[in-house]
Formats: sequence, C-alpha cells, structure tokens
Amino acid sequence: MSRNDEVATLLEEFADLLDATGVEYKPTAYRRAAENVREHTAPIENLAGEGEAAVAEIDRVGDAIAAKIVEYFETGEIEELDELRSELPVDMEALTSVEGVGPKTVGSLYEALGITTLDELEDAAEAGEIQDVSGFGAKTEENILENIPFARQSQKRTRLGDARPVADAALAYLADLDPVESAEVCGSIRRWKETIGDIDLLVASDEREPIVDAFTDWSEADATIEAGTGKASIRASGTRVDLRIVDAAEFGAALQYFTGSRAHNVAVRNRAIDRGLKLNEYGLFDVSDLDDAGPTDDGEGATDGQRVGDRVAGETEDGVYEALDMDPIPPELRENDGEIAAAAEGTLPDLIETGALRGDLHTHTDWSDGGFTIAEMIEAAVDRGYDFHAVTDHAAGPGIFGNTGLGEAEIADQADAVAAAAEAVDGAETVTAGREAGDDADILVLHGIEANIDAEGAITTGDETLADLDVVVASPHSALGQGSEAATERLIRAVEHPHVDILGHPTGRIINSRPGVSPDIEAVVSAAAAAGTAIEVNANPARLDADGDFVRAAVEAGATIAINTDAHAPRELDNARYGAHTARRGWAEAVDVLNAQSVDDLRAFLDA
Repeated sequence: MSRNDEVATLLEEFADLLDATGVEYKPTAYRRAAENVREHTAPIENLAGEGEAAVAEIDRVGDAIAAKIVEYFETGEIEELDELRSELPVDMEALTSVEGVGPKTVGSLYEALGITTLDELEDAAEAGEIQDVSGFGAKTEENILENIPFARQSQKRTRLGDARPVADAALAYLADLDPVESAEVCGSIRRWKETIGDIDLLVASDEREPIVDAFTDWSEADATIEAGTGKASIRASGTRVDLRIVDAAEFGAALQYFTGSRAHNVAVRNRAIDRGLKLNEYGLFDVSDLDDAGPTDDGEGATDGQRVGDRVAGETEDGVYEALDMDPIPPELRENDGEIAAAAEGTLPDLIETGALRGDLHTHTDWSDGGFTIAEMIEAAVDRGYDFHAVTDHAAGPGIFGNTGLGEAEIADQADAVAAAAEAVDGAETVTAGREAGDDADILVLHGIEANIDAEGAITTGDETLADLDVVVASPHSALGQGSEAATERLIRAVEHPHVDILGHPTGRIINSRPGVSPDIEAVVSAAAAAGTAIEVNANPARLDADGDFVRAAVEAGATIAINTDAHAPRELDNARYGAHTARRGWAEAVDVLNAQSVDDLRAFLDA
C-alpha cells in the first residue's frame, strides 16, 4: 500500500467516525479529500515534508485536513482521529459489512446498546433488542439478522481489487531480485476470481535462501508468518502472501498446478493418465514404460525424471498443455467448464484484452457524486489513448441519496457543460458539436446519464430527456432484496426500453457487502440480445457485475457486452483491467464487447 493510499484510508475512517457520531457535512469533505489524496501523483509523504501549504495544494484538501496529514507524518498519529476512536471503539469495517448497516447505524447502536463487534450485533438482534432502539424496528432487525451470515463469509475472503495491487507490488519486487529467473502470481488471483483467500506467488531460481530473506525483509511486509528454505509467508496490507520457490525446470508445471482450479487440475491430470503420463507440480512425466508396480514417487515429486519416468514437459506452462495435445488455456477459463474439450479441439475463444478497449461508457463527475470535473475526466480518457468517453452522471431517482442525482433540467444544462468541456480539451469533440462518422478528432465525448430502474422496471427519467442523450445506462439502485421472479421481470422491462443502451451493474451487488438481486440470467440476456441492449461488466472491483457466469450466458445468447469502470475519479479508469478479466472469465472476445469497437460501430449501435 502506498503512503497515499494509507493516508486516504485514514481519512475515510475519519469520515465514517464523524458520520457515526452525527457530524454533518464534514464526512463528505473527508471522503472527497481521501479520493484526491489517493489520486494525487506526488507522494503524500514528500508534500507533508514541505508543510501544510504543499499538502493543501491537493484539490479539495483544506487547511484543516492538510494539518492533520502533516501531523500524521510528524507524530505517527492524528490526535483527533484517536479521540474519535476512543469515543466510538467499534469494528467499523466488520459492522458496516452487514447490508443496511452504515456508519450512522453503527453510531446509533453503539450509543443505545454498546454494540462494537459483529458478534455483539448478532446477539442483540437475536435477543430482539435492536427493534426497541429509536429509529429502528422489527423489519430492520430482521434484515440485519438475515445479512450477518453473508457478512461473516465476506470477512473470510479478500476482494480481488484489494488483493491484486498487493500481489502486483510483491511480484514486481521479487522480479527485480537478481537470483529470480521467473516470477508469477498463481491461485485464484491469477484466475481473476472476484475474491481470494491468500496471495500465492511462485518463483523459479536455483537459489532459495537469498530470496526468502529478501521476501521477508520487503518494506511492505507487516509481519513474517513463517520462513523456510524454499517457502515463506508474510502478511501485507492485512492479507497473507505465500511464496514458493522451485527449480526453473519445474516452473511451468508448478505454475499450472498452483493456479488451479482444483476441478480443472483433476481433469488435466486424468487426461495425462489416459496418455500414459503423470502430471504433478514437478513436471509431466512419461510413465508408460514403468513396471506394474507403478512409479515410486514418494510424495516429494521428482526433479531428475528417474523415479517417475522421463520428464516430457514442465519448464513452461504452455509446454505442459501442448504435450497433452491441448492449446494453452488462459487462467481465467480454468474452472472445468468446457475449456478442456475446447483446448483439445482448438476452439478456445480469442479472449478480450484490456488493451482492446477503446473507451469507457459509464463515468461520473462532480455534477453528481464524482470527485472531478468533466474536463478532468475527459483529459484522463485522452491520457489513456481512448477513442471515446461518455459522461454518465447519476439521474435523480430511487436509490440515489441526497442531492447527488440530476433532475431533468440539470441533465439538459449538463449537455452544454459537456460540450464546453470537450471544446476546452485539445483533440476532443462531441456529437452535438457536429462530429460525423469518419472525422478524425482524437476522442469523441458522449453525453449520457446513469438512469435508475425502479422496482417494477420503469426508467425514472422521462423519455424526452433520454431521447436527447447520446448514451443511456440504466441501473438498479433500489429494491435489491426483491425475489428472483420480480427481479427478472424488472430487468427485462428495462432492457426492452427503447432508449436504454446499456444495462448497468445488473444485480446491484457489492462484493462482500450485499448479494444484490438474483434474476433468471438466461431470460435477461435473451431479452437484451433481442432488444439490442448491452449488458455491462462494471469494472469497479467492489462490483464486477455482471460476473463471469452472466457474461458467458450473454455471449452465448448473442448479447453485447460493455466493459465500463463506473469511474468517479481519473485513477478509477484503470479499473478497466478488472472488467476485462471478468469478461474473459465469461469467454468474451473483443467482437462481443461494445467498447472494443470503432467509433463508427459504437455510434451505429447507439443509434439503432
């Protein structure tokens, strides 16, 4: 975790505690400051060393917050934050992982019942104590009790978006060590699953001890759990990171083995057995000429090819698959769900790559709940070499709290603001500025909206307003606890709306926080394909919605996929990689993805 992330996390904790104690306005200021500190390109520790004035130059970081940041670097603590922690000694992260429990609820329950932990929350709900607290009731208590098991489960696994940056940093650190010949992540994080247990790292080297020593001395390591001759485990940013070191001749086989999934590995090993071969983490061995007693593998494997036959592959992962008469299988597909047969038949899909994305069709600005201006978000898209960029702030409606959603008059006003911002950014142009297909502006800026789908599937923004927009993303933000049948009907009605171009984060889930709705996926994607409405893969790593199963159903139904970041800040545009890998888990190719197409093809889709 960078120091910018570290400080941003503290400011977010500050905001939650202020919120919980009933302070108004300040929580929003702290959260916006946190966004900008995390986004800022200069190391916050360097700015703090220059003094409060330098820190206060960060957008939306006022003098008071700047003083607290400098205090943190000078003393290692923030006195006011420590006082708030003492005033409200709760496990905020665990408690707010329960759907429907926010910081204000935590504060109210602490004041009334002294609840500080998930266990205490469950005990109070089971005892019927919560419904007696002012502002609560039997239904709220019932919902809390129903959602606690999901919250407990979520505490056991880490979101991909939280773990992957740690894994990337550890991998980069190891790859720079002189004795390291090859290094890669493995396990579920390499398959880009939405949550992971531990971070698994694999290194090829004929030197063990120097690498273990360097790994346990890594500056990002919070603690060493264990260290041996060829293995080590540390804790970094709250996540366990396991390192295994193997010989270079075994690296490919070990990578295949430790990437998984277990079901995939069993199927591949059975394919090896059918060919008189033995596959394990040490290599692929020819055992066809061994006597009836079979191989004498003692459980430690073989590194010289003598005890379990001659090694026929193992140095590279691709070599293992090729020796089994298969095309190499991308990690995201390794779930034993048809990929073995496809690899043997040469029919694996040519999966979408992050680099194939040519723009983002779902982003936010400070007109709604984003932290940056329209021009700043356009410039960020230009910096990434995009061909198009859509501004889609929240429309007012169900599930949009406070004053962050735009009314219809504000949407009309924003059209002018988008045109003005695009004009101010070199190389940008809007549809309303008269851009025709074939023009060669660097980036086409689209004005859209993220409209709301109500519980019955109606779009709560008027048709006349929607008709004037370049792109309409419609998303469920409320009634996320409704049953499957109602959710299915709701989403089908939404995708069939003539002005809806993209169904945004279709289940409304937040990973490890709320499950969202569970519609009949096949029915929804079939309706979307028939209506010409795209299904969004929301690349926000807290969402990854639609997930891989939803994407695969959409691809098989002939529906279009849109990989969008839902970015509220420039940095979040980089989350596109999470969306691309989620789409890959659904067997999606570039041809299936709307924002991997040309500007002309995009406009044809939106105009259809």
